[in-house]
Amino acid sequence: MKILVINWQDWLNPLSGGAEIHLYETFRKIAEWGHEVTLFCSRFEGSKGEEVVDGIRIIRHGSRSTFNFIVPWLYLRRFRHEDYDVVVDDLNKIPFYTPLYVRKPLVAISHHFFGTSIFRETWFLPGAYVWFSEKLVDFIYKKTPFLVVSESTLQEFIARGFRKENFTLALNAIDHDRLKPTGVPKSKEPSIGYFGRLKKYKSVDHVLQAFARIRQEIPEATLTIIGRGDFQPELDRIAGELGVRDATHFTGFVSEEEKLRLLQQLWVVVNPSMKEGWGIVNVEANACGTPAVAADSPGLRDSVVHGETGELYPYGNIDELTKCLLRILRENELREEYRANAIEFAQSLTWEKTAEITLQLLQKTALKSSSAT
Repeated sequence: MKILVINWQDWLNPLSGGAEIHLYETFRKIAEWGHEVTLFCSRFEGSKGEEVVDGIRIIRHGSRSTFNFIVPWLYLRRFRHEDYDVVVDDLNKIPFYTPLYVRKPLVAISHHFFGTSIFRETWFLPGAYVWFSEKLVDFIYKKTPFLVVSESTLQEFIARGFRKENFTLALNAIDHDRLKPTGVPKSKEPSIGYFGRLKKYKSVDHVLQAFARIRQEIPEATLTIIGRGDFQPELDRIAGELGVRDATHFTGFVSEEEKLRLLQQLWVVVNPSMKEGWGIVNVEANACGTPAVAADSPGLRDSVVHGETGELYPYGNIDELTKCLLRILRENELREEYRANAIEFAQSLTWEKTAEITLQLLQKTALKSSSAT
């Protein structure tokens, strides 16, 4: 098959996240199986306009602030004349509204909607722009076949009035060759970690509030915040106000090797976000033998098996978050049980499965379209 994927950014972009990991791992496999994959995305500083990486041809135009405006123009000017069997619209941030102008067989991928959570991230006008842009999805993409990465996202679409039969579920996974226990021991002191982008809507400040309470019970406990983002200065200020700055380590960006080491050293990771498509960082930590505590939020509740691979708590409830963390830090047998279950759960999720389901949907969509004509 000849496949065109449209996404805001590629996995090499410094601002990439879980959606880009999904894109890379899924379509890298599909390319390995002999299919021709082209990714159309935005540029970033130092990027090439066009290159081939791991079998995927990447074509970059525009910037993050202009990309959604140039997608229709460039698609009609260039890509519609190339003989693609199917076009994939990766809905991530502002939609491209491809059903309005793409006449090729079309499949959409969705991780999650921002919904009202966008107003926690930004001020009213840009937040309203994102909210309204997502609202149009309910009308423009109504008949489009979708692939979603979690049961939470599927239920969200159904609640918005979409038909369940238009959806295919393919869970996120991890690279087991890259993320696995390698013998790195747990830290001597009780250690908590957060791993992910530092954005306001991800509520990393909740972890700091819980950590301040934990330090009163376990003075030697430490907190490691892995990742970068525009909310870091505020988090640094909050840590100082709470009196835990000396025990909080902000790593910034880390290499894959350093990430593997840190995820093995930690006793537990926390994901306090109000909404995610899946919560892939929970499973990455699981693969390294570290249980996860997460908010009982859409997406996150799909990547943590409560009472088996970790624990869920009501979003924003700092008391419950603190209790969960204290329980895991103090109870060695419980932590070891979670650790063993977490590794087993992570190993059940493979990108091969995700790519197989994705390819089957693409082939089915292309075949259905050719049959109709």
